[in-house]
Amino acid sequence: MHMADALLSPAVGLSMNAIAVVAIGTSVAKVKRDEFSEKKIPIMGVAGALVFAGQMINFTIPGTGSSGHIGGGILLAGLVGAVPAFLAISAVLIIQCLFFADGGLLALGCNIFNLGIIPCLVIFPLIFRPLLRRGTDYKRLSLASILSVVVALQLGAFGVVVETLLSGITELPFATFLGLMLPIHLVIGVIEGIVTAGVLCFVYSMRAEIIEAQSLGKPIGGSTRKVLIALAISTVIIAGGLSLVASTHPDGLEWAIGKTTEQSLGEETELEGSGVIHEGAAEAQEKTSILPDYGFGADPDNSLGTTVAGLVGAGITFLVAAATGIIISRVKKRRSVETDA
Repeated sequence: MHMADALLSPAVGLSMNAIAVVAIGTSVAKVKRDEFSEKKIPIMGVAGALVFAGQMINFTIPGTGSSGHIGGGILLAGLVGAVPAFLAISAVLIIQCLFFADGGLLALGCNIFNLGIIPCLVIFPLIFRPLLRRGTDYKRLSLASILSVVVALQLGAFGVVVETLLSGITELPFATFLGLMLPIHLVIGVIEGIVTAGVLCFVYSMRAEIIEAQSLGKPIGGSTRKVLIALAISTVIIAGGLSLVASTHPDGLEWAIGKTTEQSLGEETELEGSGVIHEGAAEAQEKTSILPDYGFGADPDNSLGTTVAGLVGAGITFLVAAATGIIISRVKKRRSVETDA
């Protein structure tokens, strides 16, 4: 559900980028130092890499000609907590945008809002945590995962429609676009919810304290080494192998855009942005993209390019997410010492 620049006016795109910057800055400023503990930082890095890899796997939605992929916000929050998850998913989206041209540069703020702020900072504390407040077991964890993902993705899809409406994209009439976006993302949400539940239940079976630390506010106890190894191996397999068999159907957003323009204009139309800001964003993104569209050069179907892109992207995400946690933890620790002194 990564938005392209063509879906937004400069005013809306720049405003949403400003909101994303404020959200990231506020999260960094207000986050507690113990939210970036020595045990949580490696999980944050590996989980961020896992979500990056997971977003490369589009699964087919039968009977629609569409596909979907995980958003990963609730999965990250279930593993590391709301604020660390938001910063990790923001890192994923920024890396995808700058290095792989996945999602527009002007639209980056919208993507962070729809896929980061909504699931991590809104739905996780309002739905996921309350459902596990009286205790965690596999049934409650599964219910919390599926319900949270479905609600978050529905709100994210609604956000996309509102953002295009505010941008004055007349090719996408509000009612028609909304009527296509919500049902297809409901199906995608259910599938992602099941995947999220499966991963969180797996981690819960290996080290329950990791899940309970986020849902009940308990510290992580015991070694997390086995969990880290399992998540790292899964990341490598997904990024380096399963990404090769991802569905080639358009994702839910692209599918809804095509169907909406077909109904409103009589034919499926690919939207294109115009103007100085759109052109500048496209040029800047072209300069930073090392593997655009997760492939090598003019051959988007190059399997080696997809494998390399998956592994490189996952590696960069791990480093950025882990480094973010380390830096914040050290800064908070230093300020704490100075305050005590």
